[in-house]
Amino acid sequence: MTANISPDLIAALADELYAALRGGATLAPLTERHPQITIDDAYHVSLRMLERRLAAGERVIGKKIGVTSAAVQQMLNVHQPDFGFLTDTMAYPDGATVSLRAAGLIQPRAEGEIAFLLGQDLNGPGITARDVLAATEAVMPCFEIVDSRIRDWRIRIEDTVADNASCGVFVIGETRTDPRALDLAAAELVMRRNGERISSGLGSAVQGHPAEAVAWLANTLGRFGIPFRKGELILSGSLVPLAPAVAGDHFELSIAGMGGASIRFSE
Repeated sequence: MTANISPDLIAALADELYAALRGGATLAPLTERHPQITIDDAYHVSLRMLERRLAAGERVIGKKIGVTSAAVQQMLNVHQPDFGFLTDTMAYPDGATVSLRAAGLIQPRAEGEIAFLLGQDLNGPGITARDVLAATEAVMPCFEIVDSRIRDWRIRIEDTVADNASCGVFVIGETRTDPRALDLAAAELVMRRNGERISSGLGSAVQGHPAEAVAWLANTLGRFGIPFRKGELILSGSLVPLAPAVAGDHFELSIAGMGGASIRFSE
């Protein structure tokens, strides 16, 4: 993809976002300061930001697709999917207590989704949902805690793409399920915060089927020459609206036929 803005500006914006990530700070929206920025530009910013993280010792362990469901699109006023990279420093065990300060979380929100563990490589373009299911070793329940380095979540699609799809941290449930053993589109996720049911949604909320979302991501990354690798985790997008998280909150989710996951937050 060809960038519209200069390489120097791409590097400068990526460095700003990286500094905000490390410093627990927020920035004015990129789209307000640089209205000429395109989605392709934003992807280049994201890749540059990833380079900074890898240089600091992080390791890519997967990818995520975001803003896939109507509920999330309406909440953020962003009306197409985006993608980001998952690194080892973002992963927490099921049931973990996550320190907001230590994790560098600024304005976190909890999402509930289905994670795919790949048993084979996938190289887009041309990947279908059937290909995704054939290449998947297991699916698991997942909490993704999204976070934005853009002040007050005042984002457009270009802002969230540049900001690694507003990635924060994530937790994968321990139960692994064969994706061919159940109807993922009909699987219901129920989310609870501090014991109170706050939302529910079906797998079909994510582009009709979570595997369709994963196929979209494989094909989108294929345009950059970025493959899916065996052993990677792919987060397919939230089935429920984003729920703000603060210190003291305890979130739990369950997905019919797939088990559950939980996460707590502390200062």
